[in-house]
Parts: sequence; structure tokens; C-alpha cells
Amino acid sequence: MKATAVKIFLSIVCLCGMGTVIAAQPAGNDKPLRIGVAGISHGHLWDVVSRADRGDFIVVGVAEPDEKLRAESRWIQSLDPEIVFADLSEMIEVTAPEVVVAYGSIYDHLAVVQAAAPLGVHVMVEKPLAVNLEHAVEMERLAWENNIQLLTNYETTWYPSNRVITDMLGENAIGKLTRINVYDGHQGPVEIGCGPEFLAWLTDPVLNGGGAVVDFGCYGANLATWLLDGKEPRRVMAVLKQLKPDIYPNVDDDATIILEYDDVTVQVMGSWAWPMSRKDMHIYGLDGYIYQDNSTDLRVLENGKARNVKASALVSPFNDPYLYLKAVVRGEITMSPFDQSALENNMTVVKILDAARESARSGRAVEL
Repeated sequence: MKATAVKIFLSIVCLCGMGTVIAAQPAGNDKPLRIGVAGISHGHLWDVVSRADRGDFIVVGVAEPDEKLRAESRWIQSLDPEIVFADLSEMIEVTAPEVVVAYGSIYDHLAVVQAAAPLGVHVMVEKPLAVNLEHAVEMERLAWENNIQLLTNYETTWYPSNRVITDMLGENAIGKLTRINVYDGHQGPVEIGCGPEFLAWLTDPVLNGGGAVVDFGCYGANLATWLLDGKEPRRVMAVLKQLKPDIYPNVDDDATIILEYDDVTVQVMGSWAWPMSRKDMHIYGLDGYIYQDNSTDLRVLENGKARNVKASALVSPFNDPYLYLKAVVRGEITMSPFDQSALENNMTVVKILDAARESARSGRAVEL
């Protein structure tokens, strides 16, 4: 680290329950983060569009190879045509972003890192990190060799209720941890009205790597890895089903994944066949439980007494993916290896998803 950089790191505080180190803000960090957008087919692109006028980042370039998609996007039409490109590498070279954020297929995440990393440009992808472990290993290599940050964004990372859970587990509030059940999903991407450009790859076994097992199984794998301090399961068992083959003929739409650790069992239930949208979790210890109902509300049994808990709002930048991304890239935050966005955590997530698909295919548990 340069001497000038050392001087600005005036204080370091370990944030309780987060494992993240935060430093005093270096001079110049108030400037907007320069972001390049790779792909516009992902429904989560709204995360960028809805924050574009907030001031903490500026979109300096967009790359989308699909000419029809570029022409039909109202957001693209609102931008200066000089910053819109068909080729990702050209966009990076011309506009010089600090970070590229990926909003195409999961399969395309590798190509984004291949284009950005050699130029020293950081990358954030939407969950999961990669379509398979082969892609993930190459992405990891490029990130390390080129000294870039490679983050994965999950909606649940920004849930205040998840931080309450880590605090309670750290205090041994429910006794020895025994089981985590994670529930994620909705009625299905077709049923909830995802756009055709999103569905085209989300329901493709190559471009997405699977159906619900990837789309929603990744949440549980990510949360388990975070809550268990980076431990990998000993074995992975999975059952994948097609409950609606007429709608999703090429991929699973219902996934149950069991992660076997030495003393904890994690069950991940990701589905496109729930009768409602859900992202919730049940955690059991020998002495109590924590039921996370949504992003803020929990029901807790502690010391034999049941109570309801409302989680307080998270402080900035831990409450927002783009504020967090800026803080990481600008050196205000150093992630711990198994933070929800961190590369190490998400390498384990891809290992779990690969093992789950293999288990479902073979009908046997897969050793990690």
C-alpha cells in the first residue's frame, strides 16, 4: 500500500457480526463511482436504473450485443448514444469504468471478468457467481492475478433481519446450532411476468445452469456459508423436480438441497412453484429458534420465551449493494472472505450448486 494511502486509513473498526473491516474514508471518495453495465437482459437491472440519479455512482457506459434489445430498451433510449456499445471490451476501453456490473446471463459472467480483469476493472455480478465450477475457477484466477474485486450481489445481503440472526447466534441465544431451513422463490418467472429477454436465458439449462436450483438454491448456499463462517458441507444431496413441465420443459422448477455439516444440517428449498413469493429462514438450536419471516420481522424463542423482533435499519453502506460496492472498491471496506458478497463465499456456493445438480442426476449424495 502506498504511503499516502496508509495515512488516510486513520482508524479501523471491526463491525460486530459482519466480519467486515471499515476504514476512514480516503480523500476523493465522495466522487461518484464510474460504472459500466454489461448486458441489460436481467430483470434486476432495475437496481441500476432506480438508483441512477442518486449521485453515488454514474453510468459511464453500457454494452449489450443484442441490437433489438438495445433498440427496444426505454432506459437505453434515455442515455447518450455515445456511451452505448455492442461490444463489452470496446465499452471498457472507451469509457474507462472503475467497475463493470453484469446484467446478462449467468453464463456470460465469465466473459465479463475476462474483459474487465486484465484492465484492472472491478466486477460485480448478480447471483450466483458463475454457471458452474469450471467458470468460477477461471473467474477466481483472473480476479486474483489482476488484483480486482469480484463481488456477487444477493437481495438477502441487505436484509436487516439477517444481521439480527448473526448477532443472536454470536450470543448463543438459542444454544448449540442444529438446523437451518432456507426457503426462497415465487410462483415462477413466467407466472410473475418476467420479460421475454430475461426468460430466454433464465429458463435455459446452459445459460442459467439450471432452473430453480440455480436461481433460488444459491441464496441458501450463500447464507449457510456466511452463517457457518465459511465451512463447506461434507456432503450434498438434492432432489430436482419439474412440477410444471409444460411451462419449464428444459429446467427444474423445484429444488430441495440438503447440506450435511459435521454438526448442522441445512435444507435449502428453492422453487418456482411456491404459491407466494418468499425469502425466509428457520434456524434451530438446542434451546430455541429464530424464524426470519422477511427482511425485517423475526419470531424468536429464547430462554423458553417467545417474542417478536423487528430489525433496525442497517447503516450505510451495509444497506445497499451500490453503496457497498463503492466502499469496497474505494478501499473504505475490506470484506471478510465469507461475507455474502465475497469471492470465497461464492466459490463455495458454486461448488454446492454443482454438487446438487450431480446428486439429482445420479440419485446419490456427493462428497465435497
